[in-house]
Amino acid sequence: MNHLPLESMANAVRFLSIDAAQKANSGHPGMPLGMADVATVLFAKYLNHNPDDCKWFNRDRFVLSNGHGSMLLYSILYLTGYINIDELKNFRQLGSKTPGHPESGLTPGVEATTGPLGQGFAASVGMALAESILKEQFGDNSINHYTYVMLGDGCLMEGISHEAASLAGHLKLNKLIALFDDNGISIDGTTNLSCSDNVEKRFSAYGWNVNKIDGHNFNSISLAIEQAQKSEKPSLICCKTIIGKFSSRAGTSSAHSGTFTEKDIKQMREKLNWNYEPFHVPEDVKNAWMETAERAKQNRNSVSFQCQALESSESKELQRRLDKRLPDNIDNDLANLKKQIHETMPNEATRSSFGRIMELLTQSMPELIGGSADLTGSNYTKYKHMKAINSDNYSGSYVHYGVREHAMATCMNGMALHGGILPYGGTFLVFSDYCRPAIRLSALMKQQVIYVMTHDSIGVGEDGPTHQPIEHLASLRAIPNLYVFRTADAVETLECISIALEKKESPALFALSRQNVNYMRKFHSDVDQSANLSKFGAYILCECPEKLEVTIFATGSEVEIAVEARKKLHEKGIGTRVVSIPSWRLFDEQSGEYKKAILNNDSIKVAIEAGSEMGWHKYIGSNGIFIGMKSFGESAPYKTLYEHFNISADHVVKCVCEKLAYIHCS
Repeated sequence: MNHLPLESMANAVRFLSIDAAQKANSGHPGMPLGMADVATVLFAKYLNHNPDDCKWFNRDRFVLSNGHGSMLLYSILYLTGYINIDELKNFRQLGSKTPGHPESGLTPGVEATTGPLGQGFAASVGMALAESILKEQFGDNSINHYTYVMLGDGCLMEGISHEAASLAGHLKLNKLIALFDDNGISIDGTTNLSCSDNVEKRFSAYGWNVNKIDGHNFNSISLAIEQAQKSEKPSLICCKTIIGKFSSRAGTSSAHSGTFTEKDIKQMREKLNWNYEPFHVPEDVKNAWMETAERAKQNRNSVSFQCQALESSESKELQRRLDKRLPDNIDNDLANLKKQIHETMPNEATRSSFGRIMELLTQSMPELIGGSADLTGSNYTKYKHMKAINSDNYSGSYVHYGVREHAMATCMNGMALHGGILPYGGTFLVFSDYCRPAIRLSALMKQQVIYVMTHDSIGVGEDGPTHQPIEHLASLRAIPNLYVFRTADAVETLECISIALEKKESPALFALSRQNVNYMRKFHSDVDQSANLSKFGAYILCECPEKLEVTIFATGSEVEIAVEARKKLHEKGIGTRVVSIPSWRLFDEQSGEYKKAILNNDSIKVAIEAGSEMGWHKYIGSNGIFIGMKSFGESAPYKTLYEHFNISADHVVKCVCEKLAYIHCS
């Protein structure tokens, strides 16, 4: 077979990548040089996409997990009509659409933000799972596409690759095809410095179809992709490549990153007969690439997601999910449930409240796909009407992720990126450490993902300090665009879930109690109880009818303590207000006038939270009183722990009285 067009097309990718890195004096040209042949075959012959409609729902997804090789993707996006040449010339520059690592939502044609290695691979598992779920719901005449992911040695060294690959094999996600850049090189040197894994046997053990090929042989690449498309398992194609191919650094770690010398580039141009100015691609090669885009467009037109095979009602339902519109009845359902909660005034853990509310929502919102990292019964994330998804049946709405917190969080990102699904998944708050890279990317990518984090404090009790989160709330609140909700009772939990459903471009994280909490909204009787007070982030739960001397701020299960302390302070004639703060971020987003009404007074400020004090002083001031944790926890019943660590109403009263005595004496 004559491969001259493919060779020239691949070389265009190589030299555009080199030229962009040279101009930026920064980048990672080694990977694009090595994987240009594989990427060219995939895009030229197999990938179904449409530059004129990059959000076409039934497109194949392509994820570049080893995102440092971003110029490989950017070059192809230019050659197929997604971006213009100026974007390549502005590689890694402020305001360009070609940042150092691909970013979803910034660059047309980029499916996922991939920076930390392995994240893209795990997200692709979520995408493939979403495709299987939606295909079951709407039929394979409407939804039937592949998810391709390119990854490197670094992605496979990261632990998340094990979690994600194991889950994909277990679920037999046969529309997932991974292209492994098997070049045997890492930054420090050859991969055998740190690894002696047998990748093929490893993935075979996961239940994958595995193929090993010459990544520079166009026939082998084509045959491997065609075989993978017919597999009943997810497929790994190990593409033996040479990093930095055709350069003087080929096959060495120095080819990984950094720019080449002008002499080296000149020699490469001569070797490949590419005698053109930087960023120039000859017309015949441009045309060859555009022909591949036309092939993909024709496929798009023949399998448009506005498929006539869908009934009108099904088509409207799919579009509703893609537009992230809530079903018409949701507001009424939540209002009725809220009224019921007000009437019954339940004493229950907020994890239980969360489960009760989500049980209602999941019956009306089929886009809600739940899951847990082997803590279903503790997280309250699965309900009687929900069936588990498995390799034989994707018609369910619940995923048993197993003890794979990292993969769960990243798979949820992939499902959200795919579209048509609103994922939620649970674990303990202390294990948010395992989820944090994915949570951060949820926020960065503006994806609507719901993280359910129960056992939110020393209230965990006897499991001890390894399972009692201390610094976690402060750490999570520091992530931009992440809405952290720590709710005080069933009403606040319902209100915050309602808010999370409206936040279409932000993830939400619920920190929920293991222990029962009292119904707290009964202490607020000044306004219509149907109003969503949590939307302000902070609100006055208990007002001071007389002279205001103390303001107590609290979250979650500690709001109870604040209310009890207020009662005892009032008995001493000390006027006290209680402010519940279910969401710091929401409060910080309020008008200056609203925040001033809550914060700007001369009262003593007290904060109560069974966690770190970091961040609290922006509300209570440098001289405020913090009642919380200054160390790790202990193993004991939770009530004993609260007393032991002085998180109690009596201790609040003691600290306030001491402060008042000092003020009155000074």
